[in-house]
Amino acid sequence: MTGTLYSFGHGYSAQELSRLLAPAGWRIIGTTRDPAQSITLRASGAEPVVWPGQQVDLDGVTHLLISTAPNAEGDPVLAALKDEITERAAQFKWVGYLSTTAVYGDHQGDWVDETTPATPTAQRGRWRVQAEQQWLTIPGLPTHIFRLAGIYGPGRGPFSKLKRVGMRRIIKPGQVFSRIHVADIAQVLAASMAAPNPGAIYNVCDDEPVPPQDVIAYAAELQGLPLPPAVPFDKADLTPMARSFYNENKRVRNDRIKDELGVKLLYPDYRVGLTSLMRAE
Repeated sequence: MTGTLYSFGHGYSAQELSRLLAPAGWRIIGTTRDPAQSITLRASGAEPVVWPGQQVDLDGVTHLLISTAPNAEGDPVLAALKDEITERAAQFKWVGYLSTTAVYGDHQGDWVDETTPATPTAQRGRWRVQAEQQWLTIPGLPTHIFRLAGIYGPGRGPFSKLKRVGMRRIIKPGQVFSRIHVADIAQVLAASMAAPNPGAIYNVCDDEPVPPQDVIAYAAELQGLPLPPAVPFDKADLTPMARSFYNENKRVRNDRIKDELGVKLLYPDYRVGLTSLMRAE
């Protein structure tokens, strides 16, 4: 299967998908706000479009991917192009919206799955729920929602953090986070594109939610670096954004991507993922 994918906000995860699809003969068009990123987009196999700015041409497009961040008004792609996308709904074979597990809010460490009601506590989660609904309610549009956990991969992860002056391990008893390697995001998206199920929602995360300090400790061990000092959460000097992440505590199930899409995770836990990154670097 091949087609033409128009990717709005062609960033870290979307570029990984284009590196997977382009060799198979897909045409990928990716938008960026920064003209300087055009070289990076081309390297991933995508044709760059500076947007907002250049005209969006959806003629011949078979698939849409939306990675743009919403705001208080909702999704910026729909703010600009909802009428055209609605008119062309039957043209698209698959539409993917990249959301976040922040839509679930805080569950005090309990497990959540795709049937768990969205009860976001943070502003970013509320905006995502609003954007999800905007896409899901367009008549006839084959929309799929992907709720991503914390993303890591080449160039993005704990290794660079360990080299920062003043790096610490923030300790909040009972706190866990789910995460996902960017290569596994790409394979989940590709699997969904091969077997569309309009209206489906998928959690995209690995098998093992763990305390963040465990990930930092393992990364330090792999690099032969000293273990960063531990700081209690209530005494840590964190930005409001960083603190908001610690205000949500949940374990996210990923059974649907396995059972429905047949995905076998390349990096089922952080140890496999970090070890692979360390070898690559």
